[in-house]
Amino acid sequence: MPPPSFNPPAVIGHRGAAGLAPENTIAAIRAAAAAGARWVELDIALTRDGVPVLLHDARLERTTDGEGAIADRDWCDLAQLDAGAWFAPRFLGQRVPSLAEAIDELGRCGLGANLEIKAEPGRAEATAQAVVATLRRHWPRQLPPPLVSSFDRLALAALRKADPELLLGYLAEGLEEGWQERASALGCASLHLAHAKLAPEFFAAARESGLLLLLYTVNDPEEARRVHGAGAAAIFTDRPDRVAIAA
Repeated sequence: MPPPSFNPPAVIGHRGAAGLAPENTIAAIRAAAAAGARWVELDIALTRDGVPVLLHDARLERTTDGEGAIADRDWCDLAQLDAGAWFAPRFLGQRVPSLAEAIDELGRCGLGANLEIKAEPGRAEATAQAVVATLRRHWPRQLPPPLVSSFDRLALAALRKADPELLLGYLAEGLEEGWQERASALGCASLHLAHAKLAPEFFAAARESGLLLLLYTVNDPEEARRVHGAGAAAIFTDRPDRVAIAA
């Protein structure tokens, strides 16, 4: 069962607020806060020299002016890249934030967070350890405990080993065979599923498992209210300025 204190808001900004600002940047975190979000979801990858940073893709081309794989670049290289101009000219100069920098901004904005781990093959344990170490050093006491999720079961196991008290989210596109046993063994608090592949049995499965159901990514306000009413504890949205669900 989820711990009694685990109560995420009904609306969580996706990649900060990916419809309002370049995803996984300080600007996206600020945009989510300005739109009234109380939590954001952020993607975490690991540089070659072991620094956790905010990036979704394994490669740099889509969201920065750099090239190549994140795992082949050191933090000092990534910190020089532009991560905003691709979205709109006014975001020129936005950088790839480290997780520590992002946490500092979350503290200033008063935002909770779901951190999604994007571990490269063979680096699940290193990524998990770096994230846990950063959370221990930087997470503000005034914020609710972070929720850390991943599609990578090895990463979830490494996170649980590194911090037995960490809130974990079991992330999947659908309900694969044996998911409930794996989620239980990992001590997960929430189940994160793709709204695009939503099936009625997902709600019943979440209730049966005792896990909170979180759905990604829902940008239509009416659909967000519908799935929340059907039993989703929270939805991830690119547009927290448009999607609002009464508590």
